[in-house]
Amino acid sequence: MAPYNPRPRGFPDGLPFLWDSETLANGTMFTLTTDLGIIDLLAEVAGVGSYSEVRAISVEVDAFGRRLRALDLPSLIRAKKAAGRPKDLLILPELEGRLEASEDD
Repeated sequence: MAPYNPRPRGFPDGLPFLWDSETLANGTMFTLTTDLGIIDLLAEVAGVGSYSEVRAISVEVDAFGRRLRALDLPSLIRAKKAAGRPKDLLILPELEGRLEASEDD
């Protein structure tokens, strides 16, 4: 990630920030702005579990010319509910509607 100049979101521009293995080892959640855009790195996803638990229920998707892993829809809904943030709660009706529609297929 270092070549993409990661910085914590909302971090003052003049304040130095070193992205290295020690920084990564000492944190469990990073909300970063990079040259590529915004990325969140989480050791655990609320409502879903640890990295290994998340990986076990994730699905492979093609995005941005790459093969990535993402939460499946039921797990994404659980995570949004557990987070409880207004922006997450607002999207729940759409996600639940998509899940219901996929179950009808």
